[in-house]
Amino acid sequence: MSFTVAIVGRPNVGKSTLFNRLVGKKLALVDDTPGVTRDRRPGDARLMGLTFTIIDTAGLEEADAESLQGRMRAQTEAAIDEADLSLFVVDAKSGLTPVDTDLAEMLRRRGKPVVLVANKSEARGSDSGFYDAYTLGLGEPTPISAEHGQGMLDLRDAIVAAIGEDRAYPEKEDVAVTDVDIPQSSDEGDEDEEPTYDDTKPLRVAIVGRPNAGKSTLINRFLGEDRLLTGPEAGITRDSISVEWDWRGRTIKMFDTAGMRRKARVIEKLEKLSVADALRAIRFAETVVIVFDATIPFEKQDLQIVDLVLREGRAAVLAFNKWDMIEDRQAVLADLREKTDRLLPQARGIRAVPISGQTGWGLDKLMQSIIDTDKVWNKRISTARLNRWLETQQIQHPPPAVSGRRIKLKYMTQVKARPPAFMISCTRSDALPESYTRYLINGLRADFDMPSVPIRIHFRSPDNPFEGKKRRT
Repeated sequence: MSFTVAIVGRPNVGKSTLFNRLVGKKLALVDDTPGVTRDRRPGDARLMGLTFTIIDTAGLEEADAESLQGRMRAQTEAAIDEADLSLFVVDAKSGLTPVDTDLAEMLRRRGKPVVLVANKSEARGSDSGFYDAYTLGLGEPTPISAEHGQGMLDLRDAIVAAIGEDRAYPEKEDVAVTDVDIPQSSDEGDEDEEPTYDDTKPLRVAIVGRPNAGKSTLINRFLGEDRLLTGPEAGITRDSISVEWDWRGRTIKMFDTAGMRRKARVIEKLEKLSVADALRAIRFAETVVIVFDATIPFEKQDLQIVDLVLREGRAAVLAFNKWDMIEDRQAVLADLREKTDRLLPQARGIRAVPISGQTGWGLDKLMQSIIDTDKVWNKRISTARLNRWLETQQIQHPPPAVSGRRIKLKYMTQVKARPPAFMISCTRSDALPESYTRYLINGLRADFDMPSVPIRIHFRSPDNPFEGKKRRT
């Protein structure tokens, strides 16, 4: 049985740096600005043979419960209650503050194990701050440097002492060993078979959109709890936070991302880091939900985000949020459908669902659209069906003649899924116009029921064995 550890402390003491050190990746955003972390972020930590779940939290401050800092504090307190052990990080370089004393008292009242961590102990003049930490009454502080990786062995020993060796090192179950070679399933599959869709496989979904479109509220409604920090302020979310839940027996891993503004408006370094984190979440996801504000939809940035998602090859679903604020719903819905077809021609047939993250209206329909789009994104078509279809397409609309010579499309096969990509062997592939490629893509969408996902076609001309050879006379 594993255990969970929460990293707590006042702002800017190095909690996220320690989190990144323990998970072995730069998952949490780190900056000199106090208060970068706002939501609680879980991760899988490894420390000198010790494995556990680690939770990065926002810096604790005294604030009104309704303020942004107050809501951040509530998230951190929820992480402390969820964890089995807290790492209370103080800054040995700058010394203790009254906030540290208040936090120590709060942790004592919780009655859970606490490891006192004196970070930045490598700095000159940190000895006084280290010895001051004894006054908190939480035992002997563990001196570390999260940035340089110093003191990690002492930190491991302190965690084991606090949680107990039985909990820290649970006995592993015996695993049967065999010398039989079990082949792994290939992502490509047999080109002549159309594999069935695996509806038990966990699905990764990223939620993206402009600031204040209601992304975090939407995920909270899915989870049925206030897991992510929300509020009227724009740009609350900074890190891309992943959460897991089950929908009709299937594991869904959702990524909440920072709102993406126009590039010209992104000036601060911290916002650039947040947007870069959101882009990584898009590349890691399988399906991406682009959240529109239904009261002001189809801003230029909305269209650019959809185009970005499709260029990355992800399956896309549109969610028109804040539907509870719309009065004439039928008229607005008809207008949204017309604008979707007109403004997003590269995403013909894209699924668009009106929802309300605040009330939960339309969320089941949104999830069904996500599953249906993922099925199309994973779709495979047999080579035999593709070549019959290609022959029919050429009869209905033959490729154009270039310099008096007609281009021949000879053979077609699907080379990959996720997204669907096809290869066509043809003569003079460099002369085939873009308009004919669009004709084939639109035909694939219509005839094989493949709406809303990017479709890619690559053309290849066979090598000419006589090219470059001199003609004999």
